[in-house]
This record gives sequence, C-alpha cells and structure tokens, in this order.
Amino acid sequence: MYGQNSFLSELVLWRHDPALVDTLRAQARSGNRDARYALGLVYAEGRGARGDSVEAYAWLTLAMAQGDNDAELLRQIVMESMTVAEVQAGERRAEALSGGSSIEEAKS
Repeated sequence: MYGQNSFLSELVLWRHDPALVDTLRAQARSGNRDARYALGLVYAEGRGARGDSVEAYAWLTLAMAQGDNDAELLRQIVMESMTVAEVQAGERRAEALSGGSSIEEAKS
C-alpha cells in the first residue's frame, strides 16, 4: 500500500524525536505523498513537533492532491477543531508549500 516508504509504520517510534521529523519534512517537501500524510499526522497529534492544526491541514491537503484518501479522512478530523480563519490559513499554507500553484492544479 505504501510502497517502499516506511514513514507510517515508523511513526510510533517518532514521538518526541524532532530530528526524525526533520527528515520526514525534507521528504514531504520533495513531494513524497506518504511523507506528506505522515507529516500531517505528526502535526495533528504533536508527534516530535508541537501540534499545529494549520500545518496538519496544509500537509494533508497536499497529500490529498496526490490522491491519498486517508489524508482526506484525517483532514476532516483536524478541521473539526479549527476555526474558519485557521482553515483559510491552512489553505494558504498548502498553496505556498506547493510552490504557489493551486491545489486543484496539483491534482491534475
């Protein structure tokens, strides 16, 4: 299901290890869909990084744009505790992370 990436299976070990989150962040920035989902999970749950719903929303949005259905489910859960302003900030952050292209363009 996740190919050769073991990000998700290793997340259990990543609680409170910011160095591993830095590695994950680098992979997510390079466009790795599984790393993007995993980084969204890191921020949603505060694993190795301070919990941040805006960052979680942004990374999960990018994973969704690459076809990750689990990211869509988790993003819905994250959104339940966000204000409208936070969701809008997450959308702007996702666009910035995608290099300024709209998320809809990234899906095609």
